Amino acid sequence: MQIVTKKSLIVSVLALLMLGTVAAQSTTLVFGLSGNPDTLDPQKTAGTLTFQVDKSFYDTLVEPDHSGKIVPALAQSWSISPDGLTWTFSLRRDVNFHNGQPFTSKDVKATLDRIMNEKTASPKRGEYAAIKTIRTPDAYTVVLTLSQPYAPLLATLASGWSAILPSELIASGHNFSAEPVGTGPFKFDKWIRDSKITMIRNDKYWITGTPKLAKVEFQIIPERAVQVQGLSLGSIDALEFVDPDDLPMLQANHKVTIKKELSSLIMVMAMNCAREPLNDLRVRQAVNYAIDKQTVLDIAYGGGKVGSTFLDTGNPYYSDFSSLYPYNPEKARQLLKDAGVENREFTIAVPQNYPLHVKAAELIQQMLTKVDMKVKIQLMDWSTWLSSVYSGGNFDFTVIGHTGKLDPDGTLAGYGAGKYVHWYNATAAAKIKEAARVSDFSARKKLYTEALEIMAKEVPFVYIGTSYRYVGTRSNVFDFRMTPSLDSFDFRWTEIR
Repeated sequence: MQIVTKKSLIVSVLALLMLGTVAAQSTTLVFGLSGNPDTLDPQKTAGTLTFQVDKSFYDTLVEPDHSGKIVPALAQSWSISPDGLTWTFSLRRDVNFHNGQPFTSKDVKATLDRIMNEKTASPKRGEYAAIKTIRTPDAYTVVLTLSQPYAPLLATLASGWSAILPSELIASGHNFSAEPVGTGPFKFDKWIRDSKITMIRNDKYWITGTPKLAKVEFQIIPERAVQVQGLSLGSIDALEFVDPDDLPMLQANHKVTIKKELSSLIMVMAMNCAREPLNDLRVRQAVNYAIDKQTVLDIAYGGGKVGSTFLDTGNPYYSDFSSLYPYNPEKARQLLKDAGVENREFTIAVPQNYPLHVKAAELIQQMLTKVDMKVKIQLMDWSTWLSSVYSGGNFDFTVIGHTGKLDPDGTLAGYGAGKYVHWYNATAAAKIKEAARVSDFSARKKLYTEALEIMAKEVPFVYIGTSYRYVGTRSNVFDFRMTPSLDSFDFRWTEIR
């Protein structure tokens, strides 16, 4: 007969408690986030950080799978009439919102009405302009009637800004900016600005067996060194971007795994074409000649493919115009002289929470200085960049990476008509609009190629290219996914083993 002493019992209990603590910790993933989202309302922003975080709170009618193909999500099937004007969605049953409200066609209609309502001020509102009527014949059927064919609509409905919200909370004026409520795999827990965003598993999620994690905690850490230290020591489980300078140290750590992949980002230096002297094509051309794009990609972003127009280089609609503006500092100086640009100081605005963009801006500053341009760098937080630069147009230059989209219209719509860089070209704008009404790939590509060639020649941007992304995780993290083209975080299948 075995005798259990009081001391051994206490030791056993403590051991069990410790094992329980380890088990609890193993189901929580800590993610290093570069900055604060400007909001958590998916329909009141164009900010990438919002969509990256909101992916876990919300679902859309359809979504891209791991290969980028659009597949059913909250809509289990759909059909489109031969004339492209009637879209019918059959909704999934037995889905509930985090507040317990059952998901029905009423929520889809209320969400789309909210987006299209001018008072909502959604920056993505234009993507829904073709929707003429929304009918709900029953609780699980939604019928959209369009005023004209609009090929990108399915991609729009698969994107984060089409997240479905509960109709009851929409009607009550719920503050989705601070407290998201969706049908997604995780429920919102809390947001402490400049510190963390936490979310807990939705045990009633409609995809059986997911999510596998009990909790995800976004630690808001703008400082690159702190991110890297956290990943090295294990206080952080995953990072979206690892600076190329930090790769040797992290790759030498057997407890860290680095995954290299070509992103869908469009790395650019945008130019404000409404400001003198950037409204002079010669000046914009000179800036393009002055910058060695491959060097910027290699040093700032760890490599990638040089771009020559405003689409990511892996996009099937991308066309190569790289012969237009090769690196040529002498030609840059001559164009600047011809344009009479002297004694003018330019500013490059950069969101400081993205150290790779800051490094790119520093390299570009050096290159422009070599062609006798006076350039300074202005660092700002992400929310300020979104409101002042992207929305407000208060900039000379800005270095940023634009996320890819599931359809080229999501990237190109509005350009040529003043969007963001205040560049106007009626021909390019018309071709982009026309391409959205065409479903045939070859016909669409011809229209986009013609528009992109104009953008390539008139250079409202310096097209740096599409970078590689180095995703860093602890070696016990498995199946962390990034949504193709949209670059949002998908934790549904992620495990810590």
